[in-house]
Amino acid sequence: MKRILSVLCLLIITIGYAQNNLKDISAKQAFERALELRFQNPDSAVALLDYSSKSYLKLNDTVSATYSLLEKAYVFENTARYASSYDALWTALILNDRRDDDKLKSIIFVRLGRIYSYNKRVDASLKYLKSSLELQKKRVKKLHLEKSELVPYYYSLAKTNRELERSGRAQIYLDSCYLYFSNEIDIQPLAHLEYRSKEYLDFEKAILLGRKGENEQAIEIMEGLLPYFQDNEPTYLVLIYKFLGDINLNLSNLNKAEELYVKSLKYSDDYKSHVDFTPLVYEKLTELYLLKNDYKNAFNSVKKAKELDAKFFDGRSSINQSLLEIKDNYRIEKDRQEKQIQEQYLKQLEQEEEISKLQLIILIGSIFFLLIIGYGYFNYLRTKHTNEKIFIEKNKELEIKKQQALIDIKNKELASSALQLIEKDEFLKEIKSKVRVGTDKIKIHEINKVLRSISTNNNNNWDEFKHRFISVNKEFYNKIFEKFPNLSQSDQKICALIKLNMSSKDMARLLGISVESVHTSRHRIRKKMDLPRNVNLEDYINSI
Repeated sequence: MKRILSVLCLLIITIGYAQNNLKDISAKQAFERALELRFQNPDSAVALLDYSSKSYLKLNDTVSATYSLLEKAYVFENTARYASSYDALWTALILNDRRDDDKLKSIIFVRLGRIYSYNKRVDASLKYLKSSLELQKKRVKKLHLEKSELVPYYYSLAKTNRELERSGRAQIYLDSCYLYFSNEIDIQPLAHLEYRSKEYLDFEKAILLGRKGENEQAIEIMEGLLPYFQDNEPTYLVLIYKFLGDINLNLSNLNKAEELYVKSLKYSDDYKSHVDFTPLVYEKLTELYLLKNDYKNAFNSVKKAKELDAKFFDGRSSINQSLLEIKDNYRIEKDRQEKQIQEQYLKQLEQEEEISKLQLIILIGSIFFLLIIGYGYFNYLRTKHTNEKIFIEKNKELEIKKQQALIDIKNKELASSALQLIEKDEFLKEIKSKVRVGTDKIKIHEINKVLRSISTNNNNNWDEFKHRFISVNKEFYNKIFEKFPNLSQSDQKICALIKLNMSSKDMARLLGISVESVHTSRHRIRKKMDLPRNVNLEDYINSI
């Protein structure tokens, strides 16, 4: 009794000291100090977090105020004061109702889901946990985040389903955790998400293995986790030693199980953490002492278990009786805010009705006059723009027609020139034949001179024709050379003559080759252009 009174006095002095000194620290300092005290002195941590959240609200920093409320809710939750934790979470949710922050809402939903699960409100619990997962999935998709950001939310569902004795569902969600797990995920070191690292997943895995009877493997995993939690999260040892005790109890290692249960209770008392687990530990100790025929300790354990269970979970408990009559404070607050907005709107309407008719007429007249001027000016600009656009398009069309007409004329001239060349070549051939059968009076060297001149003129004629064709159809020549660089000079000649719509016979006469050679060249060109059989060569070349 004296020890209890001493602890209470120390607690009152600590809280009083904290309240007197809160004025001298900032909201951030109060928050950071609360994180240090939340396990050693939960009540002082609550006072600091309450001060921190209110100070942040005065600064209109809703986000920081929400994180303070989340930590405050977690401290209450860790000491089995679920009604207080619930109130803090709903306050946080109301703060974020009008903010488009899915991250904070998803975290609040996780914590609400966990609170409901402790009181076996299964439907409500799973509803909030699944909603939190869906919000996080939307964030991952919208912000292109790594899927490892989903792990804490799958973990909460796995843990809750395991606690609700739904091992199959728990295993499915745990598999999802391992599927998306990444060492690169950056989880803030705050209590609003229970998941911190892969060790938490391995802990859940060990529990599920124990439930399936794979006790040795479960013990091996849990004992391997002890150093990590000893260094990083000693409060979690309450759970590890409890579940290690369960497995050893199942294996009839009674002395080992008793030792582990005692350690679990000690860590819960030292760190003021997971106190809601202590009734379960005492129930297991009762079972253990009965197996050892130690009825005195069994009686004391069951008595302690009933006292703690009544304190934390019985509806008659002053701590949690309000939780069994949970009211939708969030909805009530929203209705109150909406009514307030409606009242303000009605007052505004009344004030607007008091505006003089003259001012209203002047205002309407001014607006109407400005609209007419604006509409007229807009029509003027639109008409001007339309006319300019039509004028430019007509000029462009006319220019294109002129250029096309000029090209057509020059191509006709080219075709005519080509035909003249053909006739000239025919004429020269005829002269050649007559010279060869001429009289002996004509000197041989003069005849050869004339023949060489004729051959040179033929080549010059083609070169002249080529230059004139390129100057008229430069774009065509560039395109066909760019598309098909493997075409020979002879192939290019044939393409140019096809562009002028010349027949194979005229091509043969102009080039001084047979009609069969022209057909062969055309076939070779089709192969180089890789044209299908159903594509006409003339149409394709004219389309370039």
